[in-house]
Amino acid sequence: MSVAPPTDGVLVDRYGRVARDLRVSLTDKCNLRCTYCMPAEGLPWLAGPQLLGDDEIVRLVGVAVRQLGVTEVRFTGGEPLVRPGLVGIVAAVAALTPRPRISLTTNGIGLGRLAPTLRAAGLDRVNVSLDTVDRERFIRLTRRDRLADVLAGLAGAASAGLTPVKVNSVLMRGVNDDEAPALLRFALTHGYELRFIEQMPLDAQHGWDRSAMVTADEILASLASAFTLTADPAERGSAPAETWLVDGGPARVGVIASVTRPFCGDCDRTRLTADGQIRNCLFATEESDLRGALRSGVDDDELARRWRAAMWGKQAGHGIDDRTFLQPTRPMSAIGG
Repeated sequence: MSVAPPTDGVLVDRYGRVARDLRVSLTDKCNLRCTYCMPAEGLPWLAGPQLLGDDEIVRLVGVAVRQLGVTEVRFTGGEPLVRPGLVGIVAAVAALTPRPRISLTTNGIGLGRLAPTLRAAGLDRVNVSLDTVDRERFIRLTRRDRLADVLAGLAGAASAGLTPVKVNSVLMRGVNDDEAPALLRFALTHGYELRFIEQMPLDAQHGWDRSAMVTADEILASLASAFTLTADPAERGSAPAETWLVDGGPARVGVIASVTRPFCGDCDRTRLTADGQIRNCLFATEESDLRGALRSGVDDDELARRWRAAMWGKQAGHGIDDRTFLQPTRPMSAIGG
């Protein structure tokens, strides 16, 4: 006998997991063309009317914070820095009561210029994607000569107080899989927190191959060739990264092993796409439309009810190891991290 979703309270699923971390995609557009994300020519972008407006985003985030118990809001993309209204959205969300903690995942291009303004608006910290510190490799990986801009963005974020500044890196076999120690040295030198992320089946080309993926074990073995790693004694909680102390600490390095060491049982995330769809899992194959409901004139209570119903249907796990697993139709750039 199925149990109906709750009609009030926080975002909880049938397995008792409570979603307190909201990821909000502000756009599907990006100014890089990373080979593991999208083709060189880009993708068919969402048309303007399909996208949530600034006020619509703030309203939905407000529903999540005031009525659904969300305490963390992270803005993602595509590339969120290309969203014209970003600063105003951050300021409006920072003005909510209760105030959520606000972060941003970005490729860093333009962050050096915008970091002080975003900090003043209420942004707390940033995650910056960087897969190599070698310029030629960066060009091959992203199809753009913008490494200097990313490095300037990282420095600008640190200078503006958007700390801890976290660096997200994906290693790819035969491309940059030898660079784990170099990336960690770079992060340690500048005081950034490095997180390696296993490559996931979220590319637009649907070319992901598990056998070609650089695993957490391989990443850790590579790091251990240059550093002494010890398990972090701190409680992990719902954090996606498993962390290790580097050379006795206090510096740490993390690995987000979504494929080989899934952490679905502790997941506390809910996602809102740039076109107003709720995704209860990064790998979900179904979505729940809030844009249509919002534009039809329903009140906040009804939006909250629909959001609860969407989260109630969350599966126990992402199922990547299941023979019936289907990669989501949307790529990561259209879902938001």
